[in-house]
Amino acid sequence: MAETKKFKTESKRLLDLMVNSIYTNREIFLRELISNASDAIDKYHLLSLTDEKLEKRSDYEIHLYVDKKKRTLTITDNGIGMTHDELVDHLGTIASSGSRDFLDKISDENLKKDANIIGQFGVGFYSAFMVAKKVLVETKSPFSDKAYSFASDGTESYTLNEIQKDGVGTSITLFLRDNKDEDKYDEFLSEYTLEELVKKYSDYIRYPIKMEVTESTPKLDKDGKEIENEFDEKKVIKTLNSMIPLWRKGKKEVSEEELKEFYKSKFNDYDDPMRSAYVSVEGLVTYNALLFIPSHAPYNLYSESYERGLKLYAKGVFIMDACKDLVPTYLRFMKGLVDSDDLSLNISREMLQQDKQLKKIADSLEKKMVGELEKMKNGDADKYAEFFKLYGVNLKYGIYESFGSRKDTLKDLILFTSVNQEKPITLKQYVEAMAKDQKVIYYASAKSKDAVKAMPQMDKLKKAGFDVLVLTEDIDEFMLSMMGDYDSKLFKNINQGDLEILSKEEEEKYNLLKDEKKPFLDKIKELLTGKVSDVVLSKRLSDSAVCLVSGEGNVSFGMEKAIANTQAEEKAKADRILELNPNHALFQAIEKAYDTNSANLGEYANLIYSQALLIEGFPLENPVEFANSMNKLLIENASK
Repeated sequence: MAETKKFKTESKRLLDLMVNSIYTNREIFLRELISNASDAIDKYHLLSLTDEKLEKRSDYEIHLYVDKKKRTLTITDNGIGMTHDELVDHLGTIASSGSRDFLDKISDENLKKDANIIGQFGVGFYSAFMVAKKVLVETKSPFSDKAYSFASDGTESYTLNEIQKDGVGTSITLFLRDNKDEDKYDEFLSEYTLEELVKKYSDYIRYPIKMEVTESTPKLDKDGKEIENEFDEKKVIKTLNSMIPLWRKGKKEVSEEELKEFYKSKFNDYDDPMRSAYVSVEGLVTYNALLFIPSHAPYNLYSESYERGLKLYAKGVFIMDACKDLVPTYLRFMKGLVDSDDLSLNISREMLQQDKQLKKIADSLEKKMVGELEKMKNGDADKYAEFFKLYGVNLKYGIYESFGSRKDTLKDLILFTSVNQEKPITLKQYVEAMAKDQKVIYYASAKSKDAVKAMPQMDKLKKAGFDVLVLTEDIDEFMLSMMGDYDSKLFKNINQGDLEILSKEEEEKYNLLKDEKKPFLDKIKELLTGKVSDVVLSKRLSDSAVCLVSGEGNVSFGMEKAIANTQAEEKAKADRILELNPNHALFQAIEKAYDTNSANLGEYANLIYSQALLIEGFPLENPVEFANSMNKLLIENASK
């Protein structure tokens, strides 16, 4: 006799919440129902280990049936099934979890750990109403002589009936909603769609998920040759899921080739990854992971549209395509997946609750990937150089954006071009090759090594044989400013402050000459008021006449140019200090103009300042004035 019962909550309101608010993607329903079926089999298997009344079995499976005429989709399992009371308790009461109750009753902690039961909240079943106008559940428990059905349209009530059913287990039949406008529910009757959804969400459920599919083979003529565009079709039962995920196999069982093939198929790449890593961790938080570094950077890696993150699985069930909380920004290029039994999911299992386990996994994965990069650098320098060319800027941002807190983690992974070395070097290699009397690590910002070599500021450094790091990316100087030092060696911009390169004797001579030339230098500074903060004799020039440097401890020219390329409202500007080489003929010519009180002294001052600007790569403030002054002086000299 049929029983009609009301749901044991504000059912209409709560069901609306389940269907319309908790789940954001209606295709999730299949994942939820398959997960419930897997849980039911797990429960039977666990109970059979301790209950002698239950038959020991190995024929567990989940089956999908499609009836296109009736527009129904049925999911069956041969798991534990439900009694009359369990139907009322677990389906008739929204958010009552039979899985959680089951786990609570297991006293053996080892059995509990092996259970791999997914359902925790008791709401997954109701996701069926996102696509179904009616749901029919038929079930039989080994602990009851009778079988029962549960039917509901997902509004306010449900109907229970006693039925005849062979074997224990449960079948859930969805009577699909009518197609309406863009909502085409018939897609869930498509073999291809169902197979793709199983692959996406439930590929690693550990029991076979089977479905009857149409298999096409080319027709053959009487000679056994294929007939073009003609096929024989037959129905076959196909297992849709892989069952045992690669990452849950023993590490020794997984070859590098398997990792490469998995990467290419899972991440739609034609090329092998540059690096693969298998991770299996047990402890306070247990998880498995596969990590990959692509051999080429995605076209949109640095755009807003790029989603960093790893694919996330919980107990083998797909949860999220790109969990960004597992990947720090500086490792945004990393691909892969994580599977853990310990994560706390939200009620819909579509996203994570923020918890300590997630943070621990993220920290562990970061250390693992940094370790892989160190292995690559130490074991294959050329391959690491290739990696750094593709992704090195990310590591630099890792130091800068962490305000130097990742300095010790990443400092030896950064590669630099240098003036004296043919191949990129690390800071460690630079320090090891430093001259005996060299106190600091020199660097310069420019577009290329050749540009640095041509800089006037290199004059005395070249003669001393000191190496200079070439910074070509906007982030470089900001990164070094966050690092502060390396191996107690400070970083020194060759275009900023004192290079600390003169001997004690040379310093004494410099100070005497500086005092002697002070009136001349003050006059040039006066003539360049508003353009430079100071005019000084240079300690770094030997062959060149002039150069422009920035003040010690202030914004450098490299930083100024980098900030100018951003959207920042306030553009920082470096102090400009004009340095003159007292041993150069140009200095002597301008000093003569000063001594003779020449009317052209102002134009000379502006010309050497403009020259210094051009050498430093800055645009002229007044190109027309510069050209007119040049023309005037050339004409005057030519007419003498």
